[in-house]
Amino acid sequence: MSEKFTVGIIVSNHFGVLSRVAGLYAKRGYNIDSLAVGVTENPAYSRMTIVSTGDEYMKAQVVRQLEKLHDVKMVTVFEKGSAVSNEHMLIKIRASGTSKAKISEMINNYGGKVVDFSGEFITAELTGSPEKIERLIDEARNIGILELCRSGLISMVHGMEKALGIGNLD
Repeated sequence: MSEKFTVGIIVSNHFGVLSRVAGLYAKRGYNIDSLAVGVTENPAYSRMTIVSTGDEYMKAQVVRQLEKLHDVKMVTVFEKGSAVSNEHMLIKIRASGTSKAKISEMINNYGGKVVDFSGEFITAELTGSPEKIERLIDEARNIGILELCRSGLISMVHGMEKALGIGNLD
């Protein structure tokens, strides 16, 4: 049975690493649903968060293959409920025909923030779970979405247990 799973990876922070990790997925015919990467508290390392859909076999294969890559320093599968996970989104909503106050209220109800007002559109940002972001998108579709951009999921393990941090590499 296929389901979404999230993999956290600490890698060396230099050119070509992202290409090799993405190539590993592509070579095996696995799709990446979401990918976010950025430098960690130590500029020598980057943190990748990759969301994929697959069965237990695929999940195990991905972890085994990632661990074989030279630049990969640590791999963790984030089990449901074991991590803090959020996404960031910018969304441009049509403002003609619907009151700007109503659109602003909808955005505020989701914890979002209006970042740009125009006569014809409102641009907002929202950070939260993918489910929360999907709910806002569904509601905004009724008004009219002009454009949207999502960051991809980022995740960290709750507390200090099994932390996927570079302090564990020393």
